[in-house]
Amino acid sequence: MDFTGVSLTALRVFRAVAEQGTFTAAAASLGYTQSAVSRQIAAIERAAGTQLLERRRDGVRLTPAGRVVVRRATIVLDEIDTTARELSGLPGQAATVRLGWFPSAGASLLPTALTTLRRTDPAIEVVSREGSTPALVRALRAGSLDLALLASAPPFRPPDAESPPLALQTLTERALRLAVPATHPLARNDYVDVADLRGQRWIAGSSSGEDRLMGVWPGLDERPEIVHTARDWLAKLHLVAAGCGLTTVPAALAPAAPPGVRILPVRGGPQEQRRLLLARLPRALAEPVSRVAAALHAAALDADATAQLSPRS
Repeated sequence: MDFTGVSLTALRVFRAVAEQGTFTAAAASLGYTQSAVSRQIAAIERAAGTQLLERRRDGVRLTPAGRVVVRRATIVLDEIDTTARELSGLPGQAATVRLGWFPSAGASLLPTALTTLRRTDPAIEVVSREGSTPALVRALRAGSLDLALLASAPPFRPPDAESPPLALQTLTERALRLAVPATHPLARNDYVDVADLRGQRWIAGSSSGEDRLMGVWPGLDERPEIVHTARDWLAKLHLVAAGCGLTTVPAALAPAAPPGVRILPVRGGPQEQRRLLLARLPRALAEPVSRVAAALHAAALDADATAQLSPRS
């Protein structure tokens, strides 16, 4: 096993593959060709003298040796990035915490927590990025994120089957809500009956896979008519305000709804609960990470309380 000839590029590529779960996605995130990614992975596996990635039909998974390498690679790359910041004249003493978050968390929760941290812990630098739950979980496993905000729906299964299980803290649990144009007949009351959702037009998530139905009320007994798809929650809400359809939203997004939108509970069917989780690897937290976790917890509680008092909810 000889890593002396392994380049920083190979380490970055390997970490990207571990995070993204496929060579294709890693290549796209790095701006490389897929063949270039394959060559870098081959080089690092030759240096390791063992297989680091298990090739599967749905992508790749780290082998035990791969988990060791990606953990060490992350340490090396972080040290290189810290050195670069110091050499460029940026403060070297600031502690950096790496946070991942699911899309709707960026609307209110994340800005609230970061505002608090700037006041209470100015020496902590939070570097964050949005991602899907699978991508965020892989990044936690790869060691390139310290914390991740995840959304969870019933039956509330663990976000992955890897060992050891991730440490999960439930920050809030509230019922899913419905965003309705203020001019829509369903907006006249303080709630929507699930039976009245038949025949409605929907604004959903992305254009393929399970995400296509994100935004459609779960369990409808008909094929939903999806008239618009959008990844961005704010875009969905503005489409609702324009009278283009209905969409589902977490209750915490109620304060962020633009004018022309009512955020309403749905009655008459199963309770569609949603949990906001803070996930991390099961190990002792460094003090800066613990401080960020505490700020996120406080922001989640504030958002939950605000959502309950909001006239739109």
